[in-house]
Amino acid sequence: MTTIDEIRDNFALLDEWDDRYRYVIELGRTLEPMSEEEHSPENKVQGCTSQVWLARKVDRGADNEPVLHYVGDSDAHIVRGLVAILLTLYSDKTAKQILDTDALALFDEFGFREHLTPQRSNGLRSMVERVRRDASETLAAAS
Repeated sequence: MTTIDEIRDNFALLDEWDDRYRYVIELGRTLEPMSEEEHSPENKVQGCTSQVWLARKVDRGADNEPVLHYVGDSDAHIVRGLVAILLTLYSDKTAKQILDTDALALFDEFGFREHLTPQRSNGLRSMVERVRRDASETLAAAS
């Protein structure tokens, strides 16, 4: 699996946004497949123009802290790539690590705010808020 640092390095090598978009689409193709059952209304992210699903599974880490594992999907190629970047950043992390990580700052660093439509930017924000809400709920349930 690609790390967020590898994605950052690859983005730095690509000067043109057409090349960056192709790379984002390619990342989307690496997503772990989602089952039909996971394409459910409960897993659908509200606030996205495209259809986006995020399914989580909670495990316990070595120190018994809750760890969230995600699978995701979208019906739009670029959005599917954004899901892949988001899951690279957040999946298999503890709830506390998720809450301590500012995904929107990372997406700004990559330049997405200037290069995504307002609808896609809102959808991206909705995906981040969904994962952060999941992490908050998981932490509250573990207390």
